[in-house]
Amino acid sequence: MSWWARHSRNAYRSPLRLVTSCHVATAGVVISLLYLFYIFALPQLLRLRFRTDLSQYDLGLYGFGPSSGYVSFDYESPVVEITESDSGCDPRYTFLAPRGDSVPQAGPMILDAGGNLVWMKYNWETTQDFKVQRYKGEDYLTFWEGREIESRGYGSWYMLDSSYTQRYVINPVGNYGGDLHEFTITNEGTALITIYDPTPSDLTSVGGPELGWIFDGVFQEIDIETGELLFEWRASKHYPVNSTYESLGGAGKDRASAFDYFHINSVAKDDQGNYLVSSRHTHSVSCIDPATGSLLWTLGGKMNDFTDLSGGEATNFAWQHDARWHANSTLTLFDNAVHSNNDSGNESRGMAIQLDLPSKQARLLAAYYHPQQMKSVSQGNVQVLDDTGRALVGWGHSAAYSEFSADGQLLCNVHFGASAFFTFGRVVSYRIFKGDWVGYPRTTPDAEVHDDKVYVSWNGATEVVSWRLEVWNSDDLTQSSFGVVAQFEKTGFETEVEIPEDLGPLFRLAALDSKGDVLGVTDVLQKDQQSSLDVLLDLHNWILAFAMVISAAGLLVLVPEAPTVNSMLQ
Repeated sequence: MSWWARHSRNAYRSPLRLVTSCHVATAGVVISLLYLFYIFALPQLLRLRFRTDLSQYDLGLYGFGPSSGYVSFDYESPVVEITESDSGCDPRYTFLAPRGDSVPQAGPMILDAGGNLVWMKYNWETTQDFKVQRYKGEDYLTFWEGREIESRGYGSWYMLDSSYTQRYVINPVGNYGGDLHEFTITNEGTALITIYDPTPSDLTSVGGPELGWIFDGVFQEIDIETGELLFEWRASKHYPVNSTYESLGGAGKDRASAFDYFHINSVAKDDQGNYLVSSRHTHSVSCIDPATGSLLWTLGGKMNDFTDLSGGEATNFAWQHDARWHANSTLTLFDNAVHSNNDSGNESRGMAIQLDLPSKQARLLAAYYHPQQMKSVSQGNVQVLDDTGRALVGWGHSAAYSEFSADGQLLCNVHFGASAFFTFGRVVSYRIFKGDWVGYPRTTPDAEVHDDKVYVSWNGATEVVSWRLEVWNSDDLTQSSFGVVAQFEKTGFETEVEIPEDLGPLFRLAALDSKGDVLGVTDVLQKDQQSSLDVLLDLHNWILAFAMVISAAGLLVLVPEAPTVNSMLQ
């Protein structure tokens, strides 16, 4: 065959080979993209909680964690969405500590029943377990602050008085870091705290090494005033490692990777001095003898001592939090039911359980479910609000809290994050509580003049009901003399007041309580002296505008004309 014939045949076949190669390459790219979508994108899409009954708020149209800023205050607070029944929401304050990627400033925060900010403190480190507790006849704001490492904490507990002044800092006794999970003040004025202590342990019963490591679940009872250790308990002395439901995985080989087999997350004390301990990873709640530390009984998990009179519903809780004593041998807890977003377990719920201790029988009194079938993979709590059995459920990893009647009917539901994205944990709060609080901050009220308005707020001042506008009426600037001009009702956290045109140049605002007494006054303020005409005539503004026009004109002249199709083909 001549060279020309061979060359002609190859030239004829080349486009076919090229097309085939293109098809193969395209198929490869498509398959690769589908694989990447399956590995990375699909799991994230499956985490979305879209439903037909979601509001624009819950769909995230206002952001993952909607927030509101202020003129007179530097920080932002959550914008909440509230739905309620005819009975309404409990009117007391809400105590929470939002954190997450969609929280502008994390830290302890108080909201009123309408979701308005009352007080907040921006903490650089993680804040958890924010609530009001009573000590020596006085109410304190208490919280944990420190470093969080894989759901454990290394920090301290703080107590602030009604002026938001730090009065006590509590630390464990011994060479320990204070854990984030619990700080409860008992009726005797002592503190119950939790610790995670890396300890050598035999892990062969769970498929690990004989010389392995666990995070021992420890709690201490400490005298707040003196710091004296009164009692210490260790899970490893009473709970075998194989009582856990947590998988060992690659943990337990050394101190740094200790196996968290127990995961203590709440401690309480009853009137007889017995302790109630919740262990997330053993799915159990145990009563501890205060003299010996031995287990008096265990509810749930592999060491369960109770007969369940509710067909398993009183003892089948899993990965739970916040076990609390109540009257008549009743306890409440938050049943997470799931450990991760991949679990196919039941939905999370709050629980009230009746115990018959002599006969070791348990019965489910009430279950509290979120209307959106919540699955909170971590955190959460239940608080009994009053004698009727009304209960508050904080949904932990999901940015919501709800109130229920004693028989489990939903009365009030509040979201402080878009619920379609709850599984991503962009906004969370470890626990949420309601309660009374009276705050008298030692700071000066904040005020900012903007155009013909003044914006005023006072972080933490709970007793302010109105603001009184007062004008400087002395000709001698060395003498402070003010006359009353008008009074304005306090609205939300920040009140907007329109400045009268005939008001003198210097003025202030006084905070008044319900009796009309002055609680505090702002610094002396001055009306904005620069009019819109002044702004228009400001030489700097004219120079800036001229420079921008010249720059734009220069770009139009210097940028070359874009090539046309014809010029590209030539």
